Amino acid sequence: MNISIFFKGNEDNPTTTVTDDATKTTKELTIFQGGDDIKGTVKVDAPQGKPVEHIGIKVELFGQIECKVGGGSNQEFLSLVRELAPPSTLSGSKTYSFDFSKVDKQYESYKGTQAYLRYFVRATVTRNGFNQTVSRERDFWVQNLQKPPEINPSIKMEVGIEECLHIEFEYNRSKYHLNDIVLGKIYFLLVKIKIKHMELAIIRRESVSTGGTTQNTESTTIKPTYEIMDGCPVRGEAIPVRLFLSQYNLSPTYKNVYNMLSVRYFLNLVLIDQEDRRYFKQQEIVLWREDIG
Repeated sequence: MNISIFFKGNEDNPTTTVTDDATKTTKELTIFQGGDDIKGTVKVDAPQGKPVEHIGIKVELFGQIECKVGGGSNQEFLSLVRELAPPSTLSGSKTYSFDFSKVDKQYESYKGTQAYLRYFVRATVTRNGFNQTVSRERDFWVQNLQKPPEINPSIKMEVGIEECLHIEFEYNRSKYHLNDIVLGKIYFLLVKIKIKHMELAIIRRESVSTGGTTQNTESTTIKPTYEIMDGCPVRGEAIPVRLFLSQYNLSPTYKNVYNMLSVRYFLNLVLIDQEDRRYFKQQEIVLWREDIG
């Protein structure tokens, strides 16, 4: 028996590519907005010349967070079911329509190093007998657009090593949409160490809570890093910063999604001296997906 799932009404929707961690294969997923209806058809093909008796056909819509830590626990935050057919005998091929309308998909899809926030449709044909259930799943991707934040202050900070280094840096805002440009300046107020070069990186910090209060946090530097300066600066020098976020694979900031998942982003300023010693200064920023409509 073969089961196929098709979405409809989404022919013009963009797609995204997701890699399966187990098989290392990629699959292309249709992107839906959080308020979109999920409609489509389920096609069930019985073996040629062999009618199939079943006790029901159903389709389900799931949203769940799959954790790779803490024993690989999964947590469903969305589960809906539609009955497609009552008990009967299936011969040949038959197609059933499904409709999950006005379903609030409040969380964005996300795939990180420790967690996968996943949406999918599952069609199931249930038969009598042990191990006779046949099912098929099809994933889709959810994005939620947001309006610009009403308050978006700039960032100004000082950092230094006593009597060796004193710098002041500023960024034009603290909240950015995913295709935004980070603008800023680095001011050198005191320089008594020989700096070889300076770079700016984006750090993603992913936190997953499993089993109640257990929390696992992992930081990832998102490539590429941006070289701000090559060579030793002098006192009073100001170095401009212009970082295009569109070149990175970023998600919005997630804050304690379903009490399980948080994703935060930081601008990481790194100075490297001529003895390859590294000096860091991180500043958190908030990312959001822009509603350009």
